[in-house]
Amino acid sequence: MLILLPPSEGKADAGTGRRWTPDKLSLPELNPARERVLDALVALSAGPDEAAALATLGLSDGQRGELRRNARLREAATAPAERLYTGVLYEALELATLPPAALRAARRSILISSGLWGAVRLADRIPPYRCPIGVRLPDVGALSAYWRRELTPVLAGAAGRGPVLDLRSGAYAATWTPRGELAERTVTVRVLHEREVDGVPVRSVVSHFNKATKGRLVRDLLLADARPRTARELVGILRELKHTVVEEPAAAGRVRQVDLVVTDL
Repeated sequence: MLILLPPSEGKADAGTGRRWTPDKLSLPELNPARERVLDALVALSAGPDEAAALATLGLSDGQRGELRRNARLREAATAPAERLYTGVLYEALELATLPPAALRAARRSILISSGLWGAVRLADRIPPYRCPIGVRLPDVGALSAYWRRELTPVLAGAAGRGPVLDLRSGAYAATWTPRGELAERTVTVRVLHEREVDGVPVRSVVSHFNKATKGRLVRDLLLADARPRTARELVGILRELKHTVVEEPAAAGRVRQVDLVVTDL
């Protein structure tokens, strides 16, 4: 099973190990594309027009330190992605507390989307950075479109013949859309919060807290040593793990979309 996760805005402040080297990353076929984005990001962040760079990256005046960090990415210390990302999803996933077998499974099955790196595995060593997928970099263009061209053949290969659990947020999900038979093996999850209003159950889409739910969902799968062979089996395992799953019939050649209903956030 391939599990696709978004990155997080929250990251460790600094790396603790060696400098970044492209030949150490997973999915090495992405390295030329990574180098191009890295060159553009470093040039933008180190350039004389700080105001333009801040605006491009969606940063405020008080975040000029992020620019200085980006400018030194090639010399910066690195950390494994599993320790670099610190946002809500990763706090709920609690990778550091997984038993050894579950952590090994996580390192095999999880790919994290990234505006800078395209996609990385948990053990890949990368430096802290700021590069949202929604930005447009000089000489590269819109990162969502750029990575869509680069990731399509690579992620299709990484998926193999097993199911894909796609938990990426919308902007990152736009960088790769499974097609045809692979789409039929892909499951996406929407989190709905159910509460009672005047005695009637009401469900609403969860925004921020859906990340925590998705982190717990992946953790449950890893702890259960889940090894589904099909999308149908994956949905069945979610139900066996006591998750409330609502699914509409999926059309041929389309991704299976399920709603995960929660009462507590």
